[in-house]
Amino acid sequence: MAGELKDNRGRGIGEWSFPPVHPEGRRFGLLALAIALVVLFLVDWEFLGWPLLALTGGVFAFFRDPERVVPQGERLIVAPADGMVSLITKVAPPPELQGPDDQGRPGLGSEPVTRISIFMSVFDVHINRAPVGGTIRRIAYVPGRFLNADLDKASEENERQHILIEKADGAPVGFTQIAGLVARRIVPFVKPGDIVAAGQRVGLIRFGSRVDVYLPIGTDPKVLPGQRMIAGETVLAEIGAIALIEGVAQ
Repeated sequence: MAGELKDNRGRGIGEWSFPPVHPEGRRFGLLALAIALVVLFLVDWEFLGWPLLALTGGVFAFFRDPERVVPQGERLIVAPADGMVSLITKVAPPPELQGPDDQGRPGLGSEPVTRISIFMSVFDVHINRAPVGGTIRRIAYVPGRFLNADLDKASEENERQHILIEKADGAPVGFTQIAGLVARRIVPFVKPGDIVAAGQRVGLIRFGSRVDVYLPIGTDPKVLPGQRMIAGETVLAEIGAIALIEGVAQ
């Protein structure tokens, strides 16, 4: 029927439904549910059981994994994480991503580039996605501290995992998953050599964290600090496009 609304898979009338829970989080949700039911019905501590049951819903919500519609364009860099842009600054890329690898494939170099930091609160979706399509060339895990991920120094001091993707044209794009104050584990879904599409799921960070994206030289951001990001959908930048933007208060 002309004008009929459809969802992003072309099925029926578009309507809201609770997103599926990622398999990585199901065991945490079921464990929390079991504890809540034991406390509520076996121990009969209602004052504690009901809050635990509410917490169970929060655990399932934390690991929700909604579908995303990824913008198409070879030069587009999309947000790898849900959350708020907490910082945009010029920095040298992480040492782990700077030089060529053992096969001579280039890294990001040592010249300062624009870094976009996206802070994820415990209320955001925590599935991280590839900012560009290409081949995973490098994954470097660095142990560290668990400072507030909203702090600038978290990029150098917190537990983190650097990922380098080589696009089809050979250009490298890097990003970093950073554990936060509450987060205690970075979970990868990919390994070196894997081919990923832009917006494809590549990992998650449990319970509050941050993701940094390093834009190629000669590329300006299309987002501003304080702006909300949707992983796999929001366009962070267009490679080679230099066009600074200004926010407008409304």
